[in-house]
Amino acid sequence: MKLSYHPKIAKFLLSHLKLYDCESKMVKLTMIARVTDGLPLAEGLDDGRDIQDADFYKQQAKSLFKNLSMGQIEASRMSVETGPYIFHYNIEGRVCYLTMCDRSYPKKLAFQYLEDLKNEFERVNGSQIETAARPYAFIKFDTFIQKTKKLYQDTRTQRNITKLNDELYEVHQIMTRNVQEVLGVGEKLDQVSQMSSRLTSESRIYADKARDLNRQALIRKWAPVAIVIGVVILLFWAKNKIW
Repeated sequence: MKLSYHPKIAKFLLSHLKLYDCESKMVKLTMIARVTDGLPLAEGLDDGRDIQDADFYKQQAKSLFKNLSMGQIEASRMSVETGPYIFHYNIEGRVCYLTMCDRSYPKKLAFQYLEDLKNEFERVNGSQIETAARPYAFIKFDTFIQKTKKLYQDTRTQRNITKLNDELYEVHQIMTRNVQEVLGVGEKLDQVSQMSSRLTSESRIYADKARDLNRQALIRKWAPVAIVIGVVILLFWAKNKIW
């Protein structure tokens, strides 16, 4: 039995299927942070509305910023897989531009998107980046994030197809790693650092105890001699006083 649809219904279903396909691959999260201390500078305000566990992924992004600020991740550009998504980040001028997309979203477009954000962010806020003292000091940059994100939403537009075919901007050599591997390195280094600090503290305590024991041993060794000498001096002084 062959099913047939009214042309308007077919058009409606097709448009919604296309919309779903676009949204399933669109940019999910955008964050910008200072590399030197991991301070968040800007963020896409509506990011996370269409994904589950948005706070969980934002926390992972902040952990990536923290590891970068501590020098635990050396790559200036990297893709990091996490669940059904993938983080892409690009570091330019001590600022990290990060986005999270579906894994099926083209890597090349993701990094072109970050490049557009970087160019505008440096142009508008470049002179104030180092002096920013509070989180999300450039939250107004969200307007540009939203506008740019819409341009990259549909991978099939002529604009994005042209970018995908642009051979001047290749991303094949950008490393892709798993988020547990990346963040796990930081956790292990933190553990080593904590263990080293603990050992240093314990060594200091041991050294203090050793000095106390040596002092006590010297006192026990020489105290009787000092007492005898003291008694002799006292008797000698008393004898001279009497005579």
